[in-house]
Amino acid sequence: MKIDYDTLFTFVDDFSKGFEAWYRKQLIGDGLIQRNRPCKLILSEILTILIAYHQSGMACFKYFYLTLCQYHRNLFPGLVHYDRFVVLIKRAFPALLCLLKSLQGEITEYLFIDATPMAVCHGLREKRHKTFKGLAAKGKTSTGWFFGLKLHLLFNTKGEIVRLVITPGNIDDRKPVPDMMIGIVAKLIADKGYLSKKLFQQLFTQGVMIITKIKKNMQNCLMEIADKLVLMRRSFIETIFSSLKSLNTLIHHRHRCVINPFSHLLAGLINYQLRDDKPSLHSLVKQLS
Repeated sequence: MKIDYDTLFTFVDDFSKGFEAWYRKQLIGDGLIQRNRPCKLILSEILTILIAYHQSGMACFKYFYLTLCQYHRNLFPGLVHYDRFVVLIKRAFPALLCLLKSLQGEITEYLFIDATPMAVCHGLREKRHKTFKGLAAKGKTSTGWFFGLKLHLLFNTKGEIVRLVITPGNIDDRKPVPDMMIGIVAKLIADKGYLSKKLFQQLFTQGVMIITKIKKNMQNCLMEIADKLVLMRRSFIETIFSSLKSLNTLIHHRHRCVINPFSHLLAGLINYQLRDDKPSLHSLVKQLS
């Protein structure tokens, strides 16, 4: 896949100019004199490389970076050794977090919520896994057991990410929902895993109407035809997850520092937010309204 480095760098550089000036003012010193050597790669270049990796179609970041060094050194003349770049990824984490926040989608009439598992290692190695020790946990989904994290995402009808939460793999999908919906008034489309009388009442007091399908042993209830039609299209969120995780670039098992996998995760989500071909139900909802 051909990457438009110029357009991507221009967008990232405009953000970095404002971010770096603001970020320096937020730092609190400890009174000790510390070296702050400038790096050959500026923050904009580090962010561009991290985001471009998810546009490349490559499943191995090391191979992507070495290819970059071989064929695109004219675009990034300050490219450093791969081991050094892995260290520099930590510097980009705060900027990635703020950039993703700035790209969050708007709140629409209907919102969609779901969670997807993100395994950090094979199940046989979970007891000796060290990188995510204390963060990852063993959980179970409809496809089986896994050891890792859960990514809870809230989407609008345009397919844009509105909010996200990362939890250990053993956390119930319903637990982070009230915090994710604070300050939001909308109709929330979810699957049967979010069925809960307590959750429904809690969200209702916040101004949120949660809409799900019912189980076989539950009594049927009437709903508006527009809500019914949107609920029937809830599966489009699975299309989004499939697109995000198709190349296994969001998180993999080769990291040795816990900050780096989260940096790659944020870069992957930023790349998704920048895409023009996101799945969307916005035109359908406008017709129904």
